[in-house]
Amino acid sequence: MPRARSLSVRKSQAKAARWLLTPALLLFAAFSVVPVILTFLLSFTSYDVLTPPRWVGAANYADIARDPTFIASIWHTIYYTVGVVPITLVLALLLAVALNAQLRGIVFFRTLYYTPVVTSVVAASMIWMWLYNPQFGLLNFFLSKIGVSPQQWLASPTQAMPCLIVMTIWKELGYCMIIYLAGLQGIPATLYEAAEIDGAGWWPSLRNVTLPMLRPVTLFLLVTSVISSFQVFDAIYVMTKGGPVGATTTVVHQIYENGFRFLRMGRASAMAVVLFLMIMSVSLANLRVFKRDFEGMT
Repeated sequence: MPRARSLSVRKSQAKAARWLLTPALLLFAAFSVVPVILTFLLSFTSYDVLTPPRWVGAANYADIARDPTFIASIWHTIYYTVGVVPITLVLALLLAVALNAQLRGIVFFRTLYYTPVVTSVVAASMIWMWLYNPQFGLLNFFLSKIGVSPQQWLASPTQAMPCLIVMTIWKELGYCMIIYLAGLQGIPATLYEAAEIDGAGWWPSLRNVTLPMLRPVTLFLLVTSVISSFQVFDAIYVMTKGGPVGATTTVVHQIYENGFRFLRMGRASAMAVVLFLMIMSVSLANLRVFKRDFEGMT
């Protein structure tokens, strides 16, 4: 009898769970699954919003494969991601280790480093545009004081993307730092005590205790940071509009240009599918490298 009652309770709980999850699943399907399916279907059509879609097969994929601007945007996206993600994670880890100490006023510094995260991307971009201004920007002002000639920064095809990378690192550093801080505080103190007894200094403790214990956290930050970097758009749209001479155009920027500026929705959808495949491939590769840690997280 108790076993039958327990089975009945579990069934009623499962039924209640399904009812509670249904609204969220419907919203997820309406705003995530359905748009993905429609995007995939639209990628095989010629569609300008004003007229009904016309089936063109794989023509859109053939066109973007021959489009030098789109090919360049893929390389710019990879360049941006490679520039942002590793530096951000390394700096965030070092900051987290430094700010993990129980010192007076440490909360102030944690808040200070996290402030850019809660700042609007548009507002942050406007501030950095002023810093990078070739005529009256603060960076060129300081350079003039040490005898260095003014730089073009965002107006230079070779400097624009590094400038965007620096701004993004500043913007995202605090988020990664907070996640690493949470991971550091979850490491048992006994491990560091054992390392200290064995005579390990700061660097051996970091390499043999901190880094291995933070591998699941690093996996999470690596996957989410790569996805975010591949989808960069707002800062580029505000600061450079993809210029100068296309030096900072990325895949998402090209999707916007084709879809909303030139009304080539089929072509933009094909680009979106390519971006989806890129993100999925990189994410699966990261999960494969960190497979053991991912299994430990689940």
